[in-house]
Amino acid sequence: MSYTDKMLRDGALEGKNIVVTGGGSGLGKSMTRYFLELGAKVAITSRNLEKLEKTAKELEEETGGTCIPLQCDVRHYDQVEAMRDKALEALGKIDVLLNNAAGNFISPTERLSANAFDTIIDIVLKGTKNCTLAFGKHWIDTKQTNTSVLNIVTTYAWTGSAYVVPSATAKAGVLAMTRSLAVEWAKYGMRFNAIAPGPFPTKGAWDRLLPGELKEKFDLAKKVPLKRVGDHQELANMAAYLVSDFSAYVNGEVITIDGGEWLKGAGQFNLLDQIPEEMWDMLEMMIRAKKGK
Repeated sequence: MSYTDKMLRDGALEGKNIVVTGGGSGLGKSMTRYFLELGAKVAITSRNLEKLEKTAKELEEETGGTCIPLQCDVRHYDQVEAMRDKALEALGKIDVLLNNAAGNFISPTERLSANAFDTIIDIVLKGTKNCTLAFGKHWIDTKQTNTSVLNIVTTYAWTGSAYVVPSATAKAGVLAMTRSLAVEWAKYGMRFNAIAPGPFPTKGAWDRLLPGELKEKFDLAKKVPLKRVGDHQELANMAAYLVSDFSAYVNGEVITIDGGEWLKGAGQFNLLDQIPEEMWDMLEMMIRAKKGK
């Protein structure tokens, strides 16, 4: 058994119809693939219809499942409602919403224009709000139960992070929304959970965040106590569990999957792991000498 193996039994998501925003590439595509393998039918959305259609065709051929490409800019509520209605028309009902669409870039905050800041807020926070309201209100109106929303956040949603301030701000809002609606809308048969992933390399996102030589200079695996980055199947396993009925009693939870990265960064003295063994020997001798005085 390996961490790259698939976790849930065959057919674990049969009968589930899922909408994945930002499903055309990266982590959204990886999670969609696994949902399809487990028997779910999935509608994937993004602004780029050509990429969506290519991904949907590829995943259907790989899995034998049903994958519906639906163009939508989650920043606009009218487009989200139209996407929801098309998904319902194609699949009959929707059981799960996975809010995965995101945007991010690294920059000193003083270099950002107001529009640049707004772009990230609009995609991440406003987009998640738009999709959650559109599907949530539909579920309430139709009295559909056993539904769930899974949001993708980040560990810096609760710590904050320099140089990605719009993303940190937006993800913190998504985190608050997740926990708030987990309580308020549970009475309608909805569950709300989130995943906070650490470094899971995706070509598009990482090339934008760390272009050129930055990827080599800032080896994110070195920040992780387990000394590696995440494998996409690990995240897909977690997502599949949280949208499945196996997690029926999990509500309002945010699960971190980062190899201990954020905890290492949070500890005041964690940088001491860079001290070589010989220096520890010297420090121990100095401390003992002081105690002996």
